Amino acid sequence: MQSSQDLIAAIATPPGRGGVGIVRLSGPSLAEFAARLCGFRPRPRHAHLADFLDAQGNSIDQGLILYFPAPASYTGEDVLELQGHGGPVILDMLLQRVIALGARPARPGEFSERAFLNDKLDLAQAEAVADLIDAGSAEAARAATRSLSGEFSRAVHALVEQLIELRIFVEAAIDFPDEEIDFLSDERVERQLSEITEAFDQLMQRAEQGRVMREGLRLVLAGRPNAGKSSLLNRLAGHDAAIVTDIPGTTRDVLREYVHLDGLPLHLIDTAGLREGGDAVEQEGIRRAREAMETADCVLLVVDDQSPEDIAELRRDLPPQLPVIIAHNKIDLSGGTAGYRDDQGRRIGLSALTGEGIQALSERLKAVAGYRPAGEDVFMARRRHLDAIERARAHVDAGQAELIESRAGELLAEELRLAQQTLGEISGEFSSDDLLGRIFSSFCIGK
Repeated sequence: MQSSQDLIAAIATPPGRGGVGIVRLSGPSLAEFAARLCGFRPRPRHAHLADFLDAQGNSIDQGLILYFPAPASYTGEDVLELQGHGGPVILDMLLQRVIALGARPARPGEFSERAFLNDKLDLAQAEAVADLIDAGSAEAARAATRSLSGEFSRAVHALVEQLIELRIFVEAAIDFPDEEIDFLSDERVERQLSEITEAFDQLMQRAEQGRVMREGLRLVLAGRPNAGKSSLLNRLAGHDAAIVTDIPGTTRDVLREYVHLDGLPLHLIDTAGLREGGDAVEQEGIRRAREAMETADCVLLVVDDQSPEDIAELRRDLPPQLPVIIAHNKIDLSGGTAGYRDDQGRRIGLSALTGEGIQALSERLKAVAGYRPAGEDVFMARRRHLDAIERARAHVDAGQAELIESRAGELLAEELRLAQQTLGEISGEFSSDDLLGRIFSSFCIGK
């Protein structure tokens, strides 16, 4: 990491033209820096109308300047915001001017990284900043806001406190055997381990909902040519994203659409029809279809309800570990019934043309993803958070097993310590520089 003593600058508004454009700076001695740029020292937390001056004293632009002295700022350092007009040329001229005065271009996410390093945010809150910016639905935005406010971190810290409390009791019994604390026969250990296990389950459930809300479901539409995959894609997308004809093999490549299903992000992937033969282009499309299935969360196998096919034969083309929903399409022509055709909802009758049965399909997709509309207890989470929770839970389970099998309090205490440390990865208490670099590099420049 570069020194936080560097003065960094970036355009903080999106590319393109707009009414307002912002250049943000963070680093030391920004009141003096502002005087060199504008000719006066701004008052803290006041908006001043100012001319932004070039090296010859001519005005580059006129706008507002705001100064936030450390530590009462987003990054915990001096922060300066220059709010001018939103033309790309003007903003670039202003950015080049502040660089000429001694700033350097900020890396992606460097402002939030400094906020984390200066204890203004923990790592989970910093990630929530990016999740809030990227939120694709009102539910996702609310969940990200809860994480940003620290709700996720507080839930993790509460679990850490439970681990610490039990560690203190166990290690006291180990260190002071003369005190006759027989924790092996004490119901307190068993009770606390049970409470900790329940807390892990609740935290995992809430975090899993947040991950689904953030990452969504990757759904591959597969089946024979002319089964109606592209029509079904268009129905789910709400517009004509794919070309639909009566000619078999119209879809030659992988077509992707991103939609929201009652707040669930849905990554739709339409593929070439699975069949033997066809020309070289179609065969390449089939190869790409199989490749897309390898990274999918679920396959929607579309079959023509007018001429039922050998489902077992079709499924041989699909990855065996993936959940499969069989969509019996074209019930408007076959006269088949709409909705679930088995108790598990794995077969659904529908019509991509009329929309019959689509609601049942939507409900089944949400069930496969484990999605439910965001309640007040859901916060945004990432795969790395779930991984840390699972590994911490595994340490607790291992400690409990050692206690039962070998009556080894020392091993229980060590597993509790490892569980505590693993949970610390979520908030950034135990994180490598490589991890931080990967996380913040995915942020926007200027944030």
